[in-house]
Amino acid sequence: MQTNRRTWQSFDEMHAAAQQGEAAAQCYLGICYQTGQGVAQDYVEALRWYRRAADQNDAAAQCYLGFCYQSGLGVPQEYGQAAKWFREAAEQGDPAAQFNLGVLYETGQGVPQNYAEAVKWYHAAAEQGEPQAQFNLGVFYETGQVVPQNYEEAVKWYLLSAEQECAPAQCNLGLCYETGRGVEKNVREAVKWFCRAARAGDKTAQHNLGVYYSTLEAAEKATAEGEAPAEAADEATA
Repeated sequence: MQTNRRTWQSFDEMHAAAQQGEAAAQCYLGICYQTGQGVAQDYVEALRWYRRAADQNDAAAQCYLGFCYQSGLGVPQEYGQAAKWFREAAEQGDPAAQFNLGVLYETGQGVPQNYAEAVKWYHAAAEQGEPQAQFNLGVFYETGQVVPQNYEEAVKWYLLSAEQECAPAQCNLGLCYETGRGVEKNVREAVKWFCRAARAGDKTAQHNLGVYYSTLEAAEKATAEGEAPAEAADEATA
């Protein structure tokens, strides 16, 4: 993966460097055109600069170029081309490209569906701290698809992803704490992670919180009336 990429003092300086053939500047100029930062948004122009940098083996530009093909930005959507450019960058160690290539293998878009290849690329990206890859890898370990089912390993990857504010990982980590899968059962810890995921808009976490609070309310009401079964009270107040 490329590190220590250059910075420039002004847009004009970056633009001049791009015109002179500097790959990093060409990539950043592509980002500017894609996002409309400092220039009018223009996906076709973004694609042109990404391609110039990608042809010089710039991994970040290759990943962005793959994304353009994957999403149909400035070019007709073409998953085969997306896979090609993601692979070019992934083999250089770019974690975003590794994750995106894993997604294509998992879904069978642009490449033959191959869950083992998906896990391989998710793992490579996850080891570099890519949160979505960490979450997806956790799902594979929890379900036991391709890899041996291992709840402890699932929790490990969910936690790494959750700490980077990946809401689905926070929700799944909460479920692990709620059920005691891969970690000691801890309802308070489960609620903590459900709350963080719910605040980010995760619908499953919001539902789980609703169930928890309704159960807690029912248990408190029953306790007040002297009718709560011991196990219900224990579950609600664990």
